[in-house]
Amino acid sequence: MDSEKIRTYCLFKTFVTEGFPFNETALVFKVAGKMFAILDLEAELRVSLKCDPEKALELREQFSAIRPGYHLNKQHWNTIYFDGSISQDLVYSLIDHSYDLVVSKLTKKTRVEIYGKDG
Repeated sequence: MDSEKIRTYCLFKTFVTEGFPFNETALVFKVAGKMFAILDLEAELRVSLKCDPEKALELREQFSAIRPGYHLNKQHWNTIYFDGSISQDLVYSLIDHSYDLVVSKLTKKTRVEIYGKDG
C-alpha cells in the first residue's frame, strides 16, 4: 500500500476534493467540504479516517496498527499505520466507511447529488 493508491482511491469518490489546509505534509480529502481522510505524507505512511465510535474501538482491539486518531478526536477518528499488517481491502473498506459516515451527515439534497438517491 502506498500513498498514491490511497490518494487515487479517495479521489475516485464523488464530490471529493484534496488540499493541504494544515501543512504541506497532511493531505486532506473532503466530501462536500467535510473531512473524511487525512493522508500523512511525512516519514511513516499513515492515514486517519473517520469511524463510528464502536467500530473504532473494535478495530483498535483487533489491529495494533490501527490507533486513536493522531491529533484528532479520538472517539471519532482512527489512524492506520502501514506496517504490512493491514490489507489493502480493509484500508479501502475503512475509507468507504469514513466517506459514507461523513456523507450521511450532509443535507438530503447533497446526499441525493452524491448517491443519485437518498443514501
